[in-house]
Order: sequence, then C-alpha cells, then structure tokens
Amino acid sequence: MKSCSKNGKTGYGRSSKFAAVNQKGGFVKILILGAGQVGSTVAESLVGEANDITVVDSDGEKLRQLQDRLDLRTLVGNAAHPSTLEQAGIADADMLLAVTQSDEVNLVACKLAASLYNTPTRIARIRSPDYLARQEVFSADNFCVDFSICPEQILTEYIVKLIEFPEALQVLEFADGKASLVAVRAFEGGPLVGKPLSFLRTHMPQVETRVAAIFRKDRPIIPQGDTVVEVGDEIFFIAATDNIRSVLKEMRRMDKPSKRVMIVGGGNIGCRLAKALERDYQVKLIEYNKASCVKLAGELANTLVLNGDGTDEKLMQQERVSEVDVFCALTNDDENNIMSALLAKQGGARKVIALINRSAYVELVQGGKIDIALSPAQVTIGSLLAYVRQGDVAAVHSLRRGAAEALELVAHGDRQSSRIVGRRIDEIDLPKGATIGAIVRGKEVIMGHHDMVVEAEDHLIVFVVNKAMVHKVEKLFQVNIGFF
Repeated sequence: MKSCSKNGKTGYGRSSKFAAVNQKGGFVKILILGAGQVGSTVAESLVGEANDITVVDSDGEKLRQLQDRLDLRTLVGNAAHPSTLEQAGIADADMLLAVTQSDEVNLVACKLAASLYNTPTRIARIRSPDYLARQEVFSADNFCVDFSICPEQILTEYIVKLIEFPEALQVLEFADGKASLVAVRAFEGGPLVGKPLSFLRTHMPQVETRVAAIFRKDRPIIPQGDTVVEVGDEIFFIAATDNIRSVLKEMRRMDKPSKRVMIVGGGNIGCRLAKALERDYQVKLIEYNKASCVKLAGELANTLVLNGDGTDEKLMQQERVSEVDVFCALTNDDENNIMSALLAKQGGARKVIALINRSAYVELVQGGKIDIALSPAQVTIGSLLAYVRQGDVAAVHSLRRGAAEALELVAHGDRQSSRIVGRRIDEIDLPKGATIGAIVRGKEVIMGHHDMVVEAEDHLIVFVVNKAMVHKVEKLFQVNIGFF
C-alpha cells in the first residue's frame, strides 16, 4: 500500500502540480467527483484548457446534461468506492477534486486516492464547521487532503465585503489582502461620467489607482487614457486595499454606511452571515422552519430571529424593510430569493442581494431591481481554479458571472528563462483583452503603468476580459524548463 505524501496539508502547495505540468507539457488529467453546481462549474471552466476531465456522480441525469454541453467523460457511481475511482481513471490522474455534497464521501475519496493510487494532488469540499475547526483531519496522517474548500464560508466573506462597501458590485482581494479589485456602476452626474480616464490621475494625485476594464452594455472595453466614461458603465478598478474607500468616493456618490441588515434564510450561509455581522450591525434573520428558528436563536447572540416567510409582504412591512440598508435573500430556493428580494426593493430596502444557483436566472435579474445576484458556484470557484491553473497562480476570481477573470500570478526566473521578468509591461506580449492592473512587490502595491519593469517574485494582478484567453496568459508566466 502506498502512503500519503508527507507534504499533504491544507494550503497552496504546488510541487505536485508543477510536476504534472512539466511532465505532460501542460496536459493535466483531472478527476472531478460531484456534478452539482460547484463540480459542473469547475468542469466548464477547465474543459477547454488542454485538460482531460472525467466527472463522477451517482445521478446519471446530471451527468447526461453535463455531457450534452461539454466535451468530457462521465461515470455514474459512488465516488467513495475504489471500483468507481478505478473505472474513472484514478490510477493515472494528476488531480482529484472531491466536491460532492457529502463531506464524508469527499474525505474518503481523498484518502483512497492518496493511499491506494498515490494521486499527486487532492482537493476536498468541506462544509461542516466541525471538520474545518480541526485542521489535523486533513493532514497526511489522516485524510490526506492537500487543500480544503468551504463554499459557504467563501460566500459569507464575499457578502460581508459587499455590505462593508455598499457602493460596489464586487470587492475582491489579492496578495493576502494588500490589493483589491472593485467593480462599480457609473451613475448620471458622477464625477467620472463624461470625462476621460486620464482625468482620474489629476483628480486624485495623492491616490494610486488604475481602471483595469470597463464593460459597456455587456461588452468589454480595454481602457485607455482617452476612454470616456458613460452612464451605466461597469468599471473595474484596482488599488491598494487601504485606498479603496478613497477611490470609491471619487468613482461614485458614497452611500450611507450600512447599519441594518435583514437576512431571509437561516441555513448554513444565512447563519454564518448573521454570526459574522451581528457584532457590528443590527441584524434580523427570517426563517420559515420553526425548529430551525429555535436552533438559530440559541446559536446567535445579537441577531433577532423571526419565524416567517420571506415572500410575505405584510411581514416585510411589519419588520420595517423600508429602513433596511442591505437585504440578503439566502434560502435554497432561487424563486423565493428572487421574489423576496424584489419585494424588499419595492418596500424601500436600499440594497438587495439574492443568492441564485441557476446561471440563467442570474443573467435575467442582475442589474435590474435586484442590485446583486450572486451565483454561489461563480463566487467560490476561484479558490479551486487557483490550485488547478498552470503556472504559479496565487489567486483567481471569477468576474461578471464567469465571463471574465482576474488572476494573481507570480513571476519567476530571469530575463533569459522568463517572458515576464526583466521586461517593461509594454514589452510583454499579452493576448488581446488582458491587462496588468497592478504589481504587488513585498508590501508595496504598484499600479501597472506601461513603463513598470517586472521583477522576479512580483505578484501581478492580471484582468482578462475573455476567459478563453486565460490559458495564453498562464503560458506567458511559465518558466523555461532549463531554469529548474
């Protein structure tokens, strides 16, 4: 029997990944367990990037729908059974992504992959706080998980950022929080509307920021100094995290700080969000199930828990939804989330956020009366992609419902072995639609101006307006084999 690799730990270890890439010239065999929202979204993102993908699930209908859309292999079976894993090709897989709905199935699959098949990289989706609180569960001596992902926690942290910056459509952090990418919508009468982007530097001489991309009527515009901002433009800007609030003041009218938050849905995400907010905000949580209300009331210290229906207009009025700063519809039902968010907006809530699993629904409602439609899979996928991507990718964030991506890539090597290091940004052969927004060098965040020279170990934040170009960007950052 083969033993677990001793470097197996929860984190971003990359030695096994680099070995797979180097030996196969960029071709990676990936086995995905679970064809739910997370598994299917990851498969869709990776299938066109020179990867050999196999998806395993016990639900044959889900797999048929996935195979109708994507060029990949599927297998019906129990993901925790060795015979199923063997049929799926675990023996020569480079990476296992165990993202079923069951923590136990995911843990057992990772253990089998390491002990029986010596699979180089093993990633597990873990939902239970009990497992997450005991990191030794994932060690090489136990379940051999290289990296664990908790979608519910990632989503909670994402929503907290949106509440902290109520003017923003997205707030994404890079380089351990040193830099942030923020999306805002230009409004009529705003300070930037009708002016070229070059105005930004003269208007804010003390603050370094850079517009990485603009989307106008869902079409990307590569920003230039003479690009004029129009009403309704979705503007992505990057700056040091400490400067984000200052830049937001210049980008658009500042909303009042959020104080009152109403949450509909007391499930895993709703409960986590209430816990994260209740010390700093006035939080009300509406849950339909009475038994769940009792349990929530015992777990939450400063949250008012109410038993009721989030689509009940009278209840909304009684609970003064008109005074709510941020309303979050977080049940497991897309239609209920959409209806309660629309009712809240109609009732006077300042900002409404709806959790929506179906991507078609997200496209329909985003930017209308519902301020932000969140796709759980799109929010959480970045954590997985950062581990799967080729090259040294420290972070990946999915943008605009998966149409674009922002990546944090680490530059290695020297001028001879790298196509990045030792070159000015305007000398780098970036594919069309890719922009270097900023460079993080140590503790310093430097804007990606054309004359900036890239140094070894710099973290570059790259905005890609079309995710089909991501593979080309990653190849740019790969160091010639002679460097090693």
